Amino acid sequence: MLKPPYRSFLAAAVMAAALAACDTGADDTAQGGEEVSSETETHEFTGFVDRQFAGGDIPEARLVDPQGITLWLGETGNKPVLLNLWATWCAPCVVEMPLLDELAGELGDDVRVLTVSEDLEGAEKVVPFFSAHDFRHLPAWMDPENELGFAFGGGAGLPLTVLYDADGKEVWRVIGAYDWASDDARALVGEVLEEEDG
Repeated sequence: MLKPPYRSFLAAAVMAAALAACDTGADDTAQGGEEVSSETETHEFTGFVDRQFAGGDIPEARLVDPQGITLWLGETGNKPVLLNLWATWCAPCVVEMPLLDELAGELGDDVRVLTVSEDLEGAEKVVPFFSAHDFRHLPAWMDPENELGFAFGGGAGLPLTVLYDADGKEVWRVIGAYDWASDDARALVGEVLEEEDG
């Protein structure tokens, strides 16, 4: 078990690596995220589907929201989970958020969409970001101990979105920004709904 000073240092290193992976070469204003929207044309959806980890278990991680409510990720119930790791400083993440919000609204109770901020400053960054946007369906979860960063290898980059079936088994993950408003996205998420119907 890492002692707190080393864990903090390692968490900072992990987030620095994620920041480097997230950087798409956009200008500094866009990289900060505040002036980026889903209509931003400078960011292409370059994310890709990776199935090499299919069958893996959903991580045992403790998430918290700005009110201090805790969610143990491994105990999310027996329904599919779409887990999205993002940060306010990640421009492609910011572009994805409204699309994920729309998708979450369409999925309703069939798939639980969990957006988890990897911002080291936590609520200090997440609360103003959510206040500035009209998200109706996205939860403001945070990963205070960077447990998900460690669970996904520490250098996966952001955004990272992983679909788990109702048994908590990974189906696929998307590395990078993805067009969650597309028919392809709906077909991908629909894979877990077909399993339930079958």
